[in-house]
Amino acid sequence: MMGKLYLLPNLLGETPIGRVIPDDVIHIIKNIKVFATENVKNTRRYLKKIDKAINIDELVFLDLNEHSDIKDIETYLPYLADQDMGIISEAGCPGIADPGAELVALAHKHDYQVIPLVGPSSILLALIASGANGQNFSFNGYLPISKPERIKTLKAYEKQSAAENRTQLFIETPYRNVQLFEDMIATLSPMTRLTIACDITTENEYIKTMVIKDWKHVKPDINKRPTIFVLYARPF
Repeated sequence: MMGKLYLLPNLLGETPIGRVIPDDVIHIIKNIKVFATENVKNTRRYLKKIDKAINIDELVFLDLNEHSDIKDIETYLPYLADQDMGIISEAGCPGIADPGAELVALAHKHDYQVIPLVGPSSILLALIASGANGQNFSFNGYLPISKPERIKTLKAYEKQSAAENRTQLFIETPYRNVQLFEDMIATLSPMTRLTIACDITTENEYIKTMVIKDWKHVKPDINKRPTIFVLYARPF
């Protein structure tokens, strides 16, 4: 019997498993023996959190990260010939701002069933908690590292948001969060809304939406913390 490719959710931070991972998903994870994973060490730790009885030494771990070549990924497909495989990213759901899309595409190409499983997605959770437009939105990934290009991109996102009533979501490498925040409050229009969603689902979760002119009086503690930024060029 042909195997199935499961897209497995991971935690977003130090959160109890039962709070965000459904029992049915846990049951499926415990029965998979082959994992394509962004970070093997992280995945091993995650599996032990799910069930300490899982024998890690019996499992197969395949590297699936930004350094994975498509030719290497193609060699993973034979595992699906007679058993299930799971994709696990370092945090949240695979395939969104994380590796996984190439293997999923290959599975579809070769007629293997692909099954996404329910779990925490920081992008969707930030969007629904922002109060911004959930009917028309874009996830834009990382902004340019160069300050002039970053500011140019922010202005373009804001202009598009205003013209199309579009919510813009993006992320940054955590140690550059503060720099990005400072660029936003210096660049964006005073009445543009900005949501900062940080450490989602953890005890330290921080989610706040304000217009830019009000953010200028606040210094959120976002340095080196996983954060989603939501821009919406409409006042309250």
